[in-house]
Amino acid sequence: MIRRIKWIFALFALLVAFDIAALATLMIVRPPPEAAKSWKGVSTGTPDIGGPFTLTATDGRTVTDQTYRGKWLAIFFGYTSCPDACPTALSNMSVALGTLGKDAGKIQPLFITVDPDRDTNQVMSAFLESFDHRIVGLSGTRAQIDATAKAYRAFYQLHKEQGDNYVVDHSAYFYLMDPDGKFADVVEGTAPGEQMADKIGKLIADRPT
Repeated sequence: MIRRIKWIFALFALLVAFDIAALATLMIVRPPPEAAKSWKGVSTGTPDIGGPFTLTATDGRTVTDQTYRGKWLAIFFGYTSCPDACPTALSNMSVALGTLGKDAGKIQPLFITVDPDRDTNQVMSAFLESFDHRIVGLSGTRAQIDATAKAYRAFYQLHKEQGDNYVVDHSAYFYLMDPDGKFADVVEGTAPGEQMADKIGKLIADRPT
């Protein structure tokens, strides 16, 4: 009887340890952005998300937040060597753009690399060829990327201690900004394209004209 009780306690302890480890891993790989946490806790007004940025498009053009003023923005921070989160998010956004129909012309999806050392214009262009052509890739200096990510409260962490093939932990959300450059909402990159389109379509429809 005593041996059986000890075995039960040991099994319980193992399960608890597994659950804690799994939760910790999820928090590291994709912690919720401050935007999502702030939005849920705000009863009036909007959280302080977004701001001016100056970056470089894959065609070499210098662009700023003002370049896209007048359009909705769907901004995603990632990197081209990402094994799953980025391809999934961009594939879902591609479906969303096709689903939105004429409203797709009212939104500009931006893919901002958090790994500018490896993501050259050529690498970014080749990577984005697999997705909807309306998704624009942006890069910049480390200082520019850091400042932009900070403005949008986007999380990322480079693990360069792993060598040349290092991975990057990062948040996997599209930040939705209205045509005036103000934060509107976030949508998870794992959301199916039809669900993304539904959320974006409602935001566009609800905005006073």
